[in-house]
Amino acid sequence: MSSAAEQEAVAGERATGDGRPAVVVNGARPVTPAPTVPVRPGRPMPLGARFRVGPDGVAGTDFALWAGGAEGVELCLFDERGKESRARLTELTHEIWHGFVPGVLPGQRYGYRVHGRWDPWTGARWNPAKLLLDPYARAVDGDYAPGGLSPEVYGHVRDWPEQHVADTVRDDRDSAPYVPKGVVVHDDDDWADDHRPKTPWADSVIYELHVRGFTRRHPGIPEELRGTYAGLAHPAAIEHLVRLGVTAVELLPVHQFAHEDHLLRRGLRNYWGYNSIGYFAPHAGYAASGTTGQQVGEFKRMVRALHAAGIEVILDVVYNHTAEAGELGPTLSLKGIDNRGYYRLQPDARRYADYTGCGNTLHVVQPHVLRLITDSLRYWVTEMGVDGFRFDLAAALARSMHDVDMLSPFLAVIAQDPVLRRVKLIAEPWDVGSGGYQVGAFPPLWTEWNDRYRDAVRDFWRHALPDVREMGYRLSGSSDLYAWGGRRPYASVNYVTAHDGFTLRDLVSYDRKHNEANGEGNRDGTDDNRSWNCGAEGETDDGRVLALRRRQLRNLLTTLLLSTGVPMLVAGDEMGRTQGGNNNAYCQDNETGWVDWSLLEDPGWKALFELTSRLIALRHRHPVLRRRAFFSGRAHSADGLRDLAWFTPRGAEMTEADWYAPAATLGMYLSGRDIPGRDEHGAQILDDSFLAVLHAGEEPVDFVLPGPPWAERYEVVVDTGREEQASEPDVVHRAGTVIAVPGRTVLLLRVR
Repeated sequence: MSSAAEQEAVAGERATGDGRPAVVVNGARPVTPAPTVPVRPGRPMPLGARFRVGPDGVAGTDFALWAGGAEGVELCLFDERGKESRARLTELTHEIWHGFVPGVLPGQRYGYRVHGRWDPWTGARWNPAKLLLDPYARAVDGDYAPGGLSPEVYGHVRDWPEQHVADTVRDDRDSAPYVPKGVVVHDDDDWADDHRPKTPWADSVIYELHVRGFTRRHPGIPEELRGTYAGLAHPAAIEHLVRLGVTAVELLPVHQFAHEDHLLRRGLRNYWGYNSIGYFAPHAGYAASGTTGQQVGEFKRMVRALHAAGIEVILDVVYNHTAEAGELGPTLSLKGIDNRGYYRLQPDARRYADYTGCGNTLHVVQPHVLRLITDSLRYWVTEMGVDGFRFDLAAALARSMHDVDMLSPFLAVIAQDPVLRRVKLIAEPWDVGSGGYQVGAFPPLWTEWNDRYRDAVRDFWRHALPDVREMGYRLSGSSDLYAWGGRRPYASVNYVTAHDGFTLRDLVSYDRKHNEANGEGNRDGTDDNRSWNCGAEGETDDGRVLALRRRQLRNLLTTLLLSTGVPMLVAGDEMGRTQGGNNNAYCQDNETGWVDWSLLEDPGWKALFELTSRLIALRHRHPVLRRRAFFSGRAHSADGLRDLAWFTPRGAEMTEADWYAPAATLGMYLSGRDIPGRDEHGAQILDDSFLAVLHAGEEPVDFVLPGPPWAERYEVVVDTGREEQASEPDVVHRAGTVIAVPGRTVLLLRVR
């Protein structure tokens, strides 16, 4: 409808709570009366749609929706042709509208229309013309138009000529033909045949991957399964994970999500999925078997297959905001159910408090919002089989009324929940609001993405640190951040790269981001990459530059996998995946964002994979590399040997002055004789001792190998100066020997 026509179609004005008029617009495709269906009282709990057989033997489905301030709720059922029938839910128990509809079976598509006041000035945005997705829907069928969101899916008139008040003009056009629907799912799976790996935190190696991107180009996966849950469950995909040696996959968001209108209009899609709209539904776009409930079973089979291979499943979850954005965003679910009840609003209630940079923030302090999140988390653990969660922008969830509060309701509920306190919990410990940076502040039970580790390691290997103090902390478990309140070294998830930013190969190939393909004028994505292109920007034929880049990759991976804490790799980094310098590939659902498996056919990239696999295997074999307690740095025996010692190239222990002096070389001694704790039989844990020498300088350095009591001989286990790595030590040095460490090299030596 044109702007002029819209202005002519104003149907009238209705008084709002504060006396201001609310404009209502009627246009094409108004909501028309639909046939009604019989409904019984049903049950208010559990929320969502639950198929059951009633006491009289009649099969049907209970529907229950929390809509605190609503004046009425209609359940809308859709047949295969899209014809709509309605059932008005008349039962109201503790702000939950509920009813049992006989004859509604699994596979039934449905949504809600919620009635109430249209008063945006007070945050009330009810509009029964908009079909709303059930927040508890366990499957979602359908998608939005590929060319952009239809104007009908907005609760207000999106194209109103006066945009500064557009959000106050109600749009009465029916959105049902343009939005996905929830699906009734029957779940009778008890998981009796599943065996969770239950890998201890200290023994974990996390592999961050995208379900679609990891499998889309894999030649060993049948074409029809690529890009799906079934593809990730395929033996060819699992074989790579097992050969690599990782213990857990961290899946980028698999909750049902929506694509932003500005991306669809540019012919792009939200690839990463950080735009959730259904917290119980596995994203239908990743299902090979169907979208009317089949995606649930397919996801479960994927989890079972990974568990059978000894691999845990961790979900990256986005409970801080939803796909409905701000006041000018679409009305898809929560905004139309109870806008004021679900979202944080500013004092001017037309506007949303935005701690996420995405337009809205869920109001987690509200009991029903907290229940939505915890119900979702428990569902994915108990009914979908997952082993843990990484919480996107977790600081936003930890806010009370405004400030981040480590005694907030969200953290308190998680700490006492008998299901959730037993799974892996990872915080992205920041948001975009004031005081949102909280690295090191989350309580026990939580681990955190440690961006200070990322920055220190990147800076060290591009020779940009003024001294080695920061590296000392990061290599040894970041005790300055986590040695409080009973936290352990595995509170630190160590990473050099993540989905957000350069790939590892791009980190050593580009000084600047190259995000032109995103269509945002290269303004998106961070400029603080801490990268170094090794002498040429991007792809090059210069053999010296290419050799240096591969050495830097070996340095970065070796550093990560030798550090105390929990290492996290990103899919494809172990074989040189590139995004062509794009450090914000959130909308690149194409070869830019997908793993290129042909890289393993290149001997150089295959060698990098083999080195990564060998380092992970080394970590698994040696408990000294995956400590469960922080180092003490004190002597535990008469010979003066300590659990951790630091050495200068002179072979002398570092003094206080050495830590503050400009340096590019660091020697780290890890004693296998002083590992705290006992094994499962109660015996003392003993291991080999190691000396790691990290040299980030351009020129070689002479390093004196420390003598007794530290060692008598050293065997070279890893030498990143070599393209090919021997599987067994082939170089032995006597203590006191001066060895020449080439520029930009890590040496790992086993003590004899």
